[in-house]
Amino acid sequence: MPLDRAGLGTRVTELFRSQVTDGRWPVGSKIPTEPELVEWSGAGRNTVREAIGALVTAGILRREQGRGTFVVSASDLRSSVSRRVAATSRRDSLELRLALDAASARIAAQRRTAADAERLRSLLAEREAAWTTNDLHERVRADSALHRAVVSATHNPLLEDVYEGLLGVFEEVQLHDVAGETDDLAQLHTDLVTAIVDRDPDRAAATMSTLLQPLINQAAP
Repeated sequence: MPLDRAGLGTRVTELFRSQVTDGRWPVGSKIPTEPELVEWSGAGRNTVREAIGALVTAGILRREQGRGTFVVSASDLRSSVSRRVAATSRRDSLELRLALDAASARIAAQRRTAADAERLRSLLAEREAAWTTNDLHERVRADSALHRAVVSATHNPLLEDVYEGLLGVFEEVQLHDVAGETDDLAQLHTDLVTAIVDRDPDRAAATMSTLLQPLINQAAP
C-alpha cells in the first residue's frame, strides 16, 4: 500500500536524518541541492522541502541565503543544547567555549596520538592559508576545523558530541572576530598545537585561555 502524504514526509525526513546520524552528511558539510535530493530520494519536491524544513526546525540543518543548507548538529539532543546557547549573550557563549576548549586542550595534550599530532599540524597550515583570502566563512571553517581536531584528540566521544552540537553557535559568534586584515591569533594557535604535540597539558590549557579570555573581556557588559 502506498504511504499517505504524511507518512511519506516522515519517511523522507528520517531518511535525511539518517544521512546525518550515520556520518554521510557530517556536521559542517553542505547537503545536496533540492533537485539532487528529489532525484536521490524519489520523493516530490514539496515532500523534500518539508523534510528539510523539519530538520531545520529541529536544529539539525541550517539554511544560509545564497550558500545552501548545512549540517549544524547530528542529533536532537545536540540541537536542543545549541538552541539554548544561541539564546544567550556573546559573553556567555565565549565563556562556555573557553571551558570546553581549555579542558579539551588539556586532555588532548595527554592523549594525542601521532596521527592526531600530524592532523593538528596540517589543519594549522590550512588555518594560516585561510587568512590569505577575504572569505570570512572560509576563515571560520578553517579555525573550527583546528579546534574540532583538538577536541577529537581527547578521544572522548561524549565531549566530541557536545562540542559538535555547539559548533554552529560558536561559529556565528566567531564571524565577528575574523574580519581583520591580519590574523592576530596566528602565533597563539601555533603555540597551542606545539603544546599539545609536546604533551604539555598545563601549557595547552593556558594557551587556550590566552586565546579566548580577551574576547570574553571585550564582550563583558
